[in-house]
Amino acid sequence: MTSRTGSPFNLSRRSLLATGLVGLAGLSGAGQVSALPQPVVFPRDYGSHPDFRTEWWYITGYANAADPAGARAFGFQLTFFRSRVAATQDMKSVFAARQLIFAHAALTDVRGKKLWHDQRIARSSGAGGFDVASASEKDTAIELRDWSLVHHNGGYTATLPASDFSLELQFSETQAVLLQGDQGLSRKGPELQQVSHYYSQPQLAVRGNVRLKEQKFDVGSGSMAWLDHEWSNELLHPDATGWDWIGMNLDDGSALTAFRLRDKAGNALWDGGSFRSPKGGLYVFSRGEVVFSPQRSWKSPLTQTLYPVEWIVRTPADFYTVKAVIDNQELDSRASTGAIYWEGLSDLFDSNGRRVGRGYLEMTGYAHPLRL
Repeated sequence: MTSRTGSPFNLSRRSLLATGLVGLAGLSGAGQVSALPQPVVFPRDYGSHPDFRTEWWYITGYANAADPAGARAFGFQLTFFRSRVAATQDMKSVFAARQLIFAHAALTDVRGKKLWHDQRIARSSGAGGFDVASASEKDTAIELRDWSLVHHNGGYTATLPASDFSLELQFSETQAVLLQGDQGLSRKGPELQQVSHYYSQPQLAVRGNVRLKEQKFDVGSGSMAWLDHEWSNELLHPDATGWDWIGMNLDDGSALTAFRLRDKAGNALWDGGSFRSPKGGLYVFSRGEVVFSPQRSWKSPLTQTLYPVEWIVRTPADFYTVKAVIDNQELDSRASTGAIYWEGLSDLFDSNGRRVGRGYLEMTGYAHPLRL
């Protein structure tokens, strides 16, 4: 996730779930709330869920932009995390840090073959008036210093000025919310308690602008994004060492999600996902129906980690090929949390070899197993 600026914290959204931020600011199991999974209900569940341990709002997408030297393509990612600090929940002071708010932004310059990223972190008391970070419980309205993500009627607005780049983007809803798993309750392991609340908003139309260094690019037509909102109390299964995940907007309006959790032997401990057709028909994948098969790997010159950057992903919808748009989209945070992983813009091809979509691929646990 490879230029680094800002806060020393650098986490993928799923690494937060996997580690539970154990060891950071007293986020151990002591005093952990026991909120139970509940059906997803709107509009309430657009907002934050502070009684749950971990939560994130995650938007990935691709931007087509005009440039005097020819068309430009960018991938972008923005994530806001909320993590409950168990040890401070009973403190009476309005200054007590009851929540940590993180934010991460990344920009993939396809022509320049480079990934840029930045991050923020701040504490939130939840009392109001003193915080530089907040996450509303009523709707998606998250602020972290000068970064923000706000839901409004028919879409979202994101403002993320970073050191070497910035994102000023508006996302318009073109389809209904997609409830992942069983009506928004998504299994993440073989144990019944390993479940998260999870919904997606695929096929978000994008407009606005991105800035790279001193050059600003207006986002053109055909630019699309994908939003995930997920919250949970449960850690992943102790045998899980990493995962592979894709979220893909297909050109015909379909939406594909597929993931697997790996054990230390590299075998699938759990898998799942969904496919929604342009007309809204939804098929939720059962365990065993998703198979990831690596086809080509790339070795990071920075960490010497070997990542599969081309896959065949077998699903009930089709046998797809996923190819990284550029290979070097590794994110390295050894100076902070120790997480090293790969997350980046990728193309999707059907079983006939036709390019049918574009989205994001995320891979963790390749540099070293997750420390659960």
